[in-house]
Amino acid sequence: MQDIQRAETALSTTTAIQGRIHATYLPNMLTRRWMGSRRRLAVVLGMISWDTLLALAMWQAAFVLQGIWGHGQLSAIAIASIIPNVVAWLGLRAALGLYPGYGMDQVEELRRQTFALLATLTIIVVFAFVSQLDDSLSRIFLFAWALGLLLVAPFARYFVKVLMMRYGLWGKPVVVLGGHEAGSRIVSVLQKEWQLGFRPVGFFDNRAFLAEETPEIEPHFGTLGAAAAIAEEYGVDTAVFAMQDTEPTLLVKLVDQASTSFRYVMVMPNLGGIINSAVIARDFAGHFAVEIKHNLLFPWARRTKHVLDLLLTIMGGLVICPLLIAIAILIKIDSPGPVVYSHRRVGAGGKHFRCWKFRTMYTNAEQLLDECLQGNPQLRAEWEQTFKLRDDPRVTRIGRLLRKTSLDELPQLWNVLLGQMSLVGPRPIVDAEIPKYGEVYELYQRIRPGISGFWQVSGRSNTSYSERVKLDAYYVHNWSVWLDLVILARTIGSVILGRGAY
Repeated sequence: MQDIQRAETALSTTTAIQGRIHATYLPNMLTRRWMGSRRRLAVVLGMISWDTLLALAMWQAAFVLQGIWGHGQLSAIAIASIIPNVVAWLGLRAALGLYPGYGMDQVEELRRQTFALLATLTIIVVFAFVSQLDDSLSRIFLFAWALGLLLVAPFARYFVKVLMMRYGLWGKPVVVLGGHEAGSRIVSVLQKEWQLGFRPVGFFDNRAFLAEETPEIEPHFGTLGAAAAIAEEYGVDTAVFAMQDTEPTLLVKLVDQASTSFRYVMVMPNLGGIINSAVIARDFAGHFAVEIKHNLLFPWARRTKHVLDLLLTIMGGLVICPLLIAIAILIKIDSPGPVVYSHRRVGAGGKHFRCWKFRTMYTNAEQLLDECLQGNPQLRAEWEQTFKLRDDPRVTRIGRLLRKTSLDELPQLWNVLLGQMSLVGPRPIVDAEIPKYGEVYELYQRIRPGISGFWQVSGRSNTSYSERVKLDAYYVHNWSVWLDLVILARTIGSVILGRGAY
């Protein structure tokens, strides 16, 4: 009798949950089974169509550039090869899982996009050489096309995602299965990192929380038993397990049960704070293992990073020379004093160096700071916590603009050329900040500090000091050339919008 009552209760609970989802949340995401398949097809076709137009536009741009450079008209063979080359590029992108690419972060996307383009170039060159048609293909034409796609395609893909997100097309529904605290954290991450394309439609837990107890998790739909019914009703094929505190034997049973309802099951392991994106799953005779690779321990990786710094700094420095001169003139007009100043900072290996910046403060800055802090305990607390003030009395008028846009840090390009800093890296800190880093300081010393970094593109001054330390540690653990390129691209947006800077 009790079993029948429990079954009836579970059935009524599941029915109520389905009604809540159908009435409030899932219809807005178009996640009924037939709509989900159509939405995925629309996303794939939309991305392929956009990439096709982009590739053809780059061919046209390359053709115009070839005419400007005076290299004559294209041969008939070169023109005839355009469509096959575009098809090959699209096919390689599809083979690398970029359509639609759910679950990939920006670093992995950039890596795969670059590999697809390089593979396409290799195919074109090898085919032309074997067919003895290499003289018919303009090298400048081919290089211009490839360079255009290399620079434009990642930004175009981001724009397409934003557009599809606006119209409710981007992303697929997933359910989160797990403990209250861990599950809520995963839901928040997936909602924040919308580019991954995993859109949480529900949170399920073995423990029955009241709705008012979980306001930060919306929607919370009850226990794990209801998840399978939701998957069947609405075609949700992906489940994310966030049960770090669950016994391994119980977790295995739950995953086995979920595999009967969900095509894709992701398990968030409890690795005690180990964070690294360069991981490989290993099967050791039936035992699960995770291989963790720290790129910065490889000498070739550090050399590659340094060479990339030098190349981009030299090219970028030549381009922005007029801007540097204009800023120097404005600083001299705004207030008396030198144009640039240097400050003693901690670098790689604990060595000190002089970090250069455009002057953004008055020459009697320390006196102004002391006078301000003595009369205001709240400002003193803010200063002791972050070593920054939102309304800093020491900053000049032009200095506020330079800080808002981070243009005051451009003289640090000289530090990059001297090998003291990198374009991307942890924040350059002073000796007084070392205790705040604790054990993370050991990681900090492995790499040169950067002009830009994860902190600058993740909220900058709006982040707490402890969050900055965690971001620096994450960067050291997860460094790759691709991560540097993504941060540099995001830095441009942060500078233009002035997000979080003061």
